[in-house]
Amino acid sequence: MSEPAARPVAAGPARLWASTVGSDTSFLLARANALSLQRITRTLAPWDLKVRSYSVLALAAADVRPTQRELSEFLQLDPSQIVALIDALETRGLVTREPDPNDRRANILMCTDAGRVLHAEAQAAVALAESELFEGIDSAVLDAVVTGLRHLAADPGLDGADRPSRP
Repeated sequence: MSEPAARPVAAGPARLWASTVGSDTSFLLARANALSLQRITRTLAPWDLKVRSYSVLALAAADVRPTQRELSEFLQLDPSQIVALIDALETRGLVTREPDPNDRRANILMCTDAGRVLHAEAQAAVALAESELFEGIDSAVLDAVVTGLRHLAADPGLDGADRPSRP
């Protein structure tokens, strides 16, 4: 008895997209994240920043006065990684650490004038790169994606007090 003829399989990435992985939400989030990180890392290169250091600088420039512990929790990085990122930005004169007036054991991160200038330039480039990355996606759909991602990115173990509000 002969074996049944093998079904032809599409060549190239189309066959991979047709697999169950191609519609797996976690895979799609991871792939979109990887592609976004690649694009933004290339965009930030002229300012000698990477996504993590840019994120720390952006939070300092936002005048939210984050502590190192808050940065660690918010960015989901080990405290030692936060220290290294801040050290590098501080060496470049972009941020400073100041004692937290509410907790003398903690430091808050402040942006210097040079840090604000560099951040403004990098932020404009990131905004342009993001607009190119998301070109062709309806703004209402993109708003819904951002809302969903903000919800997912918030710690699901929280009681909701620190979750971003819905528009």
